[in-house]
Amino acid sequence: MIVRPVREADLPALLKLAKSTGSGLTTLPANEERLAHRVNWATKTFRGEAEAADADYLFVMEADDGDVVGICGIAAAIGMREPWYSYRVGMTISASQDLGIHKCNPTLFLANDLSGHSELCSLFLHADHRIGLNGRLLSKARFLFLAEFSELFGEKIIAEMRGVSDQDGRSPFWESLGRRFFQMEFDRADYLTGLGRKAFIAELMPRFPVYTCFLSEEARSVIGMVHPNTEPALAMLKQEGFSYQGYVDIFDGGASIEATTKSIRAVADSQVLVLAVGTPGDQAESFLIHNRQCEKARITAAPARVAAGSLIVNQQTADRLQLTPGASVRAVPLNPPKRS
Repeated sequence: MIVRPVREADLPALLKLAKSTGSGLTTLPANEERLAHRVNWATKTFRGEAEAADADYLFVMEADDGDVVGICGIAAAIGMREPWYSYRVGMTISASQDLGIHKCNPTLFLANDLSGHSELCSLFLHADHRIGLNGRLLSKARFLFLAEFSELFGEKIIAEMRGVSDQDGRSPFWESLGRRFFQMEFDRADYLTGLGRKAFIAELMPRFPVYTCFLSEEARSVIGMVHPNTEPALAMLKQEGFSYQGYVDIFDGGASIEATTKSIRAVADSQVLVLAVGTPGDQAESFLIHNRQCEKARITAAPARVAAGSLIVNQQTADRLQLTPGASVRAVPLNPPKRS
């Protein structure tokens, strides 16, 4: 498997992937016109023809047989063209000395605080390929790209995690809050956001803090939580240095997590090495490896060993990277070091 920049020829495969994601992935709508526009813009981005506010680095995972089986992306600067809304979880205090009452009231504030940051987005891997190293490669490949081209991105990276919903796609947070103002199904609002039609959020959402005590108990319980299927991705990002700082999605209440770019483990620990082809040996461990290119980026995960400034890999890995011995690569162990 390799991760590479998207191409216009990938559009049919992406549309097929988008139709299989279900609700919750607003940045990959199953709309051919919207997807075609995004793919076209992504190709311009990799060519350096987009400003940071518009830059959309969209990658696909390609199997050795050429099939596209996954997708992931990085938005360089969110909220600089289209509004970016989040709820900031806060607290207000009500007190009366005469009555001896002191009440803490959890609240939700509609905010644009995350605007300008870069975002990890559009992560999806076909169910048939959720095996081995594939999921970690698809998600973490972006970190090597961030490390190599840090000047293209913000000082802080965020990731919106899918919130809690049931098997029928029902979100308790939406049912208790969003539906009261939007008067539409969750999937409809989710779809409109994916199409870039976000003006209705500012037009219809309450401008004042929402007291969570007015929400249902079920809705309150999922604020800042993630969908069970998203828990492995959340755990992986936390291992890389991401943390929850009190921001949640306005539709499903899912957590937004964040990290400074330079503090992400795979960014900070990556190093530039010389590629060598040989036998990695019994001491080999799984490495993320990037060919250090932008428009022709190729990133893979494979057994490798560092020795005297070189990264020793087998011939298949070199072929996947389309590199020959002596080429420069950026690499980092795929997994964080084990805690003692």
